[in-house]
Amino acid sequence: MRTLLVTTAFFTTFAATAQADMARYELDPEHTSIYFTVDHIGFAKTLGIFTDVNGSFMYDVDTQELGDVSVTIGTASVNTFNEARDGHVRKPDFLHVSEHPEITFVASGGAPTSDTTGTVTGDLAILGVTQPVTLNVTLNKIADYPFGHQREVLGLSMTATIQRSDFGMTYAVENGLVGDEVNISIETEAMKIE
Repeated sequence: MRTLLVTTAFFTTFAATAQADMARYELDPEHTSIYFTVDHIGFAKTLGIFTDVNGSFMYDVDTQELGDVSVTIGTASVNTFNEARDGHVRKPDFLHVSEHPEITFVASGGAPTSDTTGTVTGDLAILGVTQPVTLNVTLNKIADYPFGHQREVLGLSMTATIQRSDFGMTYAVENGLVGDEVNISIETEAMKIE
């Protein structure tokens, strides 16, 4: 999943001169979480996370211009806190990790809804199927990180909802044992690269 996660807050179109002010940000893998919930037989939602996430993007803090978003999620890193269930989720009924080792998201546009919120749209690829997805984004904080190199960091929270059947993942949808709707949440700290 090369994209999913990252993404900044607001895509806006600006003059070509703004490109010179854009900086590259990389997702801090130690402070990036992608987690999801899926309904289980109507009783409760099952929680899962992906621990293998990498990504970067270009962003201009002043103009809110975003570009070159690239995020990858390793499907084998899925963890639902149950070993037997994890094994099933990695098989062809769900993520089929042997054939599809990555999920990717490539951003293609977006719009601000306030100074700190907006949407980012793009293409999410799962199981070799690509579908458009919109992320709801909140920019939590922009500041120099107080530890280590003390470089600028963007703190972002994002959410999205998808139908897994749209990607060909139909196991147990018809009989209602596993929900079709997947709620996705992303928390990340993106570090400015000098």
